[in-house]
Formats: sequence, structure tokens, C-alpha cells
Amino acid sequence: MRRDHRPYFIKKAHLKIQEFYVNHFLRPQLESLGENFTFMRPWYVEIFGTPIELGNCVNVVASSDRRVSLAIWSEQKDLGRIRIGDYCLICPGVRIGSAHEITIGDNCMIASNAYITDADWHDIYNRIAIGRTEPVAIYDNVWIGDSAIVCKGVTIGENSIIGAGAVVVDNIPANCVAAGNPARVVKQLDVEESFTTRAQFFVDPGGLNRAFDQTDRQLLRSNTLLHWLRYLLFPKKDD
Repeated sequence: MRRDHRPYFIKKAHLKIQEFYVNHFLRPQLESLGENFTFMRPWYVEIFGTPIELGNCVNVVASSDRRVSLAIWSEQKDLGRIRIGDYCLICPGVRIGSAHEITIGDNCMIASNAYITDADWHDIYNRIAIGRTEPVAIYDNVWIGDSAIVCKGVTIGENSIIGAGAVVVDNIPANCVAAGNPARVVKQLDVEESFTTRAQFFVDPGGLNRAFDQTDRQLLRSNTLLHWLRYLLFPKKDD
């Protein structure tokens, strides 16, 4: 569709349903979930195992063909943990699987179809064993590109960017761009430049929500219930 055809009150109801779904079905499965979260299509978010922690102002986007999966499976007691910090963005198709520990700092962005794992999940010779596990640490303000893979034992330093499709098997230092398979540093970031982080976007969550609401009122003001039903049942070429 070329634009949102829903009346304002329908969109608001949809947002409330999403919020209810998160609080009623997802929050009980999580060790913790911070304030001012946003989940888009949360019924396509799959959670398995514990403990999984999500910080404040986390933004999770899922879709029917790109589910978000946060899963813990470990053969050892007290191993397996996922921690995701404040102001993080999780895009459609992201999979995070832990048998040891995965820590993701604040202000991180994980693009569509990225995969982060701290385990082999099968041993080289014993295919019924979980294989080697080593913790993964992703520091603040890291950007993981589309379809990148972050493997066990990896540390990614703050502000660094992992290119699309990269396979990260070794540590990546702070303030650089890494790309390729295996991923290697291809560029250094200018540490004298100031970073604008997602935290600055959420400095006033209440004001941000009011601004979004005002925008919705303006953009959807001419949409009526009959117009929306007509669009659903009899869409036209210019819809």
C-alpha cells in the first residue's frame, strides 16, 4: 500500500493491542523488560528459555516472514543468558541464541536477519553434544549489519560497525568498520567526531510519544472507517 488507510482510532487501538500482547504474553517469559518499549507485531517474536533481559526504550520489529527469535538452550546449569541494554533496535529476522552468555550494550542496532550465537550447537565429532561455547560481548553503540553472523567468543568494541553479510569469528576493536568473511577491519572511525546515539532520540520519551501521536492525527485525519473498509475489501490501483 502507498499509505496508511486506517482511521486514527483504529491505529491507536492496534498500538494498544500490541502493548497488551507484550505485557500479557512476552513480559512473563522475560527476566526483565524495561520501560517505554516498542514492539511492532510482537506475536512474531519468539522467546525460549531464561534468563533473557531487555532494557529501557528497546525497539523490536518483527514480521510474519521475518520472526525475531531470542533463545537459550544449555547443557550446563546456570549457563545461558541474553542481556540487551537500553535504547537498542532489533530488526525483523534477528536471531540470538545462547548456551553461555550474550551481552549487548546500550544504543546497539541489529539489522534484519543478523544472527548472534555463543555456541557451535553441535560438536565436530560428537554430533549429539552442544559443542564449544564462549561468551559474546557487544559493547555500546555497535551496529550489526544486515545478515551478519557473530560467532562464539567474539567481542565487538564500542561504536564499531559490522558490514552486511559479514561473519565475525575474531574480536573487533572499538571505533572501526569490519566486513567480509571472515570479518576484518576495513576502516577506522574518527574518534574526534561526536556520536549521536539512540539515547538522544529517547531523551524525552513522553514528548516523543506525543509527537508521534500528533503526526498520526495529521496523517490519518481524512481516513474514515468506510474508506478503510473499502480499501480492505476493494483495493484500487492508487491505494
